[in-house]
Formats: sequence, structure tokens, C-alpha cells
Amino acid sequence: MTKSQSPTHKRQVAKQMQSPVGTLTLVATDDGLAAILWENDRPGRVRLNIAAEESGHPVLADAERQLAEYFAGRRTKFALPLDWSGTAFQRQVWNALLTIPFGETRSYAQIAAQIGRPGAARAVGAANGRNPVSIVAPCHRVIGSTGALTGFAGGLDVKARLLALESQETQPRSPSVLPHREALCP
Repeated sequence: MTKSQSPTHKRQVAKQMQSPVGTLTLVATDDGLAAILWENDRPGRVRLNIAAEESGHPVLADAERQLAEYFAGRRTKFALPLDWSGTAFQRQVWNALLTIPFGETRSYAQIAAQIGRPGAARAVGAANGRNPVSIVAPCHRVIGSTGALTGFAGGLDVKARLLALESQETQPRSPSVLPHREALCP
């Protein structure tokens, strides 16, 4: 479930979690998960108003549990309420990310076509770069039209590791041979 209301005026709390791809900062409101930030996240990539550290917050505890299950190979889909903030176009792109099945990829052009904006691949890339809930809204599953790995807030090495995790491989494949499947566009 996603909320389209901006959570930046809501009380946001955070907690850090250790993961196989580094320390993640989880941010939530009482309505849902607002962000997952990377260790070296670019300041301002996601607009936040964190009031406090609150490791026992139920949304944060549930997000940490589900992420741990994902990294352990026991979860292929997340069931978390999302309370993200962005423009209508960004939210449209982020909602499209939620439709990419585990272990599959889409190109920016395929996402643009899926949302009815076939000429907006670059804008989709920009919105993808602002995705506040990486991994849960799987922006790591979006690749270049040639199959090459392109931009990712967590770094291209982490993107490759997440794709390898989802393909049940222990070693990441070269970007030129990542699985590339056709989008399920109308």
C-alpha cells in the first residue's frame, strides 16, 4: 500500500540496520516506510524530516525483519505500507517499480512505456534515482536498454549484488549478460 500524501510534514523516525550491502537507515512515519537510505547516500536525494531514532517503531521493526528475510533468500516480495513523498510523476514511476517481478529486470524505456510516457526514459531515470525506498520498490531491477547497469544510489556494485541475489547466484554476472525480459506493457 502506498500513500501519495507528502510525509515531510509528518513525524519521521529512523533506525539503522546492518545488511550484506552495508548499513541501511530505515525511516518511517506512523503510516508507513518513508525511506531506506544507503551508507553513502547523496545528501538531499530524499527529502526527510527525521525527528528521532526509534528502533522499536512497528513499521521500522517490520521493515528490518522483511529486509533480513530478503537478504537471507526467504522473501521475494515486500508487504509494507509505504509513505513516500514525491511528485505525481515520481510516484507513478515508483509504483511501476513495484510491478517488476523478483529476479526480472526492465529498462528505463520499458518503464516509460508502461506508465504511458514512451518518450520519457530519461525522466524515468531521474525519478528512479529519487526512489526513497530502494530494494522495497526495486529500482535496482531497472537497467539500461542495452542490459548494462546504470545509476543506483547504493552504487553499481550493490546493484549487481542485489540482482545476483535475486537470480540465486553467488557471483554477480557481468552487466552485459544480466537477464533482460520484456516488460508487461499494454
